[in-house]
Amino acid sequence: MASNASELTVSEHTAGTVCLLTIEGVLDSRSYLKLRDAVIKAALDEPRAVLVDVDALDVPASSAWSVFTSARWHVSTWPDVPIVLVCSHAGRRAAIAHTGVTRYVALHASAEAALNALAGEGLVVRQRARVELPASLASLRRARELVAEYFAAWSQEELISVATVVVNVFVENVLQHTISAPVLILESDESTVTVSVQDCSGTPASRHEDASHGPHRVSGLAIVSALCRAWGSTPTPSGKTVWAVVGPENLL
Repeated sequence: MASNASELTVSEHTAGTVCLLTIEGVLDSRSYLKLRDAVIKAALDEPRAVLVDVDALDVPASSAWSVFTSARWHVSTWPDVPIVLVCSHAGRRAAIAHTGVTRYVALHASAEAALNALAGEGLVVRQRARVELPASLASLRRARELVAEYFAAWSQEELISVATVVVNVFVENVLQHTISAPVLILESDESTVTVSVQDCSGTPASRHEDASHGPHRVSGLAIVSALCRAWGSTPTPSGKTVWAVVGPENLL
């Protein structure tokens, strides 16, 4: 993808199981969110890692390098895809490290060096399904059916009940609060499952109670928070992804 906005372009390439982003232009207050969301989007597609070549990136203010730690924070719990910076200039690598970014995001002199480092790390094997649903109430039932079908196929039957509650909340929120058609993503890494739903609204998902129904009306996201190991709302260039990780401690 590419754009002339804020003189910043992001080119995306795939190398095996790794996503390589090449960034050109100026990183400043105008282009900060554009770059952050582009890196997040690449991570949400769940490659082995996201490598970001910053050789051609102009960063007038050193504080702007924090865009990469911000992106990493958004994906640190899920999908937990490493974000790795690639910079061939030794002096610039030292300057990047001085900002503190490398405490959270790895930095290497070349893509080859980054790939070699990744090769020594354990690979998490995930099973994944993505289904686009219509913007209609029928999607509530279909989403529950898909949870049951896929998690049974992945030998995660014991987590179907709680995951069904979660997916119902997520899809219902999309239908009630946006004009989007929900996109359902289901995953299993053998020890946990993840339920996530994408929409085209940039408003982050947040817990809030319905004042018209009094204090005894509990919001759907409050229920999700109580049932799951972790949940979050991650921005994307076209909207957001709301996700929840469910583990064996969350059995109903």
